[in-house]
Amino acid sequence: MEMPAPNASVLSRKAQIVERLSEVLPRDAVISDERETRAYECDALTAYKCPPLCAVLPANTQEVSDVLRICHAMSVPVVPRGSGTSLAGGALPTADCVILGVAKMNDVIEAKYDDRYVRVQTGRTNLSVTGAVETNGFFYAPDPSSQLACAIAGNIAMNSGGAHCLKYGVTTNNLMGVTMVLMDDRSIIAHPAQAGRRPPGPDGLCQFRSCRTGCDRHYQGWHPARRDRIHGPPLYRSDRSLRQSRVSHVRGVVDRRSRRL
Repeated sequence: MEMPAPNASVLSRKAQIVERLSEVLPRDAVISDERETRAYECDALTAYKCPPLCAVLPANTQEVSDVLRICHAMSVPVVPRGSGTSLAGGALPTADCVILGVAKMNDVIEAKYDDRYVRVQTGRTNLSVTGAVETNGFFYAPDPSSQLACAIAGNIAMNSGGAHCLKYGVTTNNLMGVTMVLMDDRSIIAHPAQAGRRPPGPDGLCQFRSCRTGCDRHYQGWHPARRDRIHGPPLYRSDRSLRQSRVSHVRGVVDRRSRRL
C-alpha cells in the first residue's frame, strides 16, 4: 500500500500549526518532536508506518472543539486515535495530519443503574467500563480480545465485538448515543433514545457508528450496563425500534454470576 503524498503547504506550516494548537491546549498535550511522534506512526497494523505532523491529547469536549476549529481553518487533516489496538489501520496517519488522541478523556460522567446505562468519555478502556460498574453487579457486554487496552472510541469506530456478542450483540447493539464534535467545531448529540422510543426521522446515531474518519471525533458515549435477565428486569425489549434506539448508553450491565453465553 502506498501512502498519499503529504500536502507540502501543510508541512511547511508545521511550526505555525503547532503554535496555534499550543494556544488552546497545555504544552504537554501537543506532541511535535519527531522522535515522540513515532509513537503514533501506526496502530497494531505495523506493516504500514508514517509519523504524523504532530499529535494532540485533549482532555475535554471544549479542547476537542478548539483543535478541530484550528485544523479546519488551516486545512489540516485530522486522524482520530483511540488506543491504537486496531489491526485494520484505522488510526494510520499521514505525514501532514494531526493525530487527535483521546487517552486523557477517560472519565465516567454518570452511571444510572435503574436505566441501565453509563455515560463515559471515549478514551476510557473497554474493560474499565465494567470496572466502574461491577461493584453494583453490572458489566459492559462487548468484550474484544484487546479489551484491557482498547478504548471505547475505537470500539465505536470499528464496531467491536467479542465472545459475548453471540448473546448481547456487538458495540452497535450496546451503544445508546454519542456526542460528537464535527470538523468545523460544532457539537452534535446523536442520541435516538427519547422517552423509551425512537424519535421520528433518520437515526442520526446510525450515520456515525462503525465509521472511522478524520471528519468527526467521538468524544463521549453512552453504554448499556446489563443486569442478568433472570435476576433483574430484561435489558432488551422485543420492540426492534427500541433496541436500535438504545444503542448509545452503556447497556452492558449484567449480573456477573450469569455471565455465560
